[in-house]
Order: sequence, then structure tokens, then C-alpha cells
Amino acid sequence: MSSKMIFINLPVTDLGRSKNFYEALGWKVNQDFTDENAACIVVDDNICLMLLTKEFFPTFSSRPLSDTISTIGAAYAIALSSAEEVDTLTAAALGAGAGEEVNEDKRAQEAQVGMHGRTFIDPDGHQWEPFWMDYPGSN
Repeated sequence: MSSKMIFINLPVTDLGRSKNFYEALGWKVNQDFTDENAACIVVDDNICLMLLTKEFFPTFSSRPLSDTISTIGAAYAIALSSAEEVDTLTAAALGAGAGEEVNEDKRAQEAQVGMHGRTFIDPDGHQWEPFWMDYPGSN
């Protein structure tokens, strides 16, 4: 295990549906850390999602859960290796039931600085922003 990893804990309404959604993106379920309350989704060697049922999630905080369908509390940006990879991941998400949020002004601003990004919303309202950026030294 790497010395530094990111685990993003996300509350979900239907654990099975959420596992299927993220598997459709090509991410894997780590069965060693998965049960009826939670599922560990491996994005890569250093990033994992912990999908926690809405009944189990409150054991991690005394604050009330937010309604992620109607409000946003965070956006999860993930840098990818190409614009094509951004489009492929977004297409997989849309095919698995995500919605896409399109902001033409944001896209135009990103294009001016050599970025290509998309935004999709998972079935529980969590916002994902895959992007690619052509920065010096990336070629």
C-alpha cells in the first residue's frame, strides 16, 4: 500500500446500483473492503472511493447528511492523460446512468488555456469533473 492515498467517502442511496455504476467506468471493487454497508472502489493505486450507505455514513460524522441530488457540496476533479480519455470516461458514465452538466462558457475558458474537461453527475448527485490539460512538459 502506498504511503499516501486518497479515500473519498461518498454517501449512496443504493449500494448495488452505485457499485455497478462505478464498475461501468472501468473502476474495480475491492472485495476485501466491501460489505452490506460499504464498498471500496479502486480508481487507481492511490485513489479509492468508499461508497457508504446513507444509514452507515452518519457513523463517520455527527453532522447531518446533505442532499447531494439538489445541492452541491464538492466537485471531484480527476486529471486524465488525454482529451479522448476524458470523453471515454464521460461516455461510460452517461451510459451507466449519469447526467451531464454542460457549461459552454467554462468549456471556452478551459480551451483557451489548453484544457478539455467534462462534468457528469452520478446517480447519487456527486459531481465528477474529468479533465486533461496540455501543460508544459506533458508531451
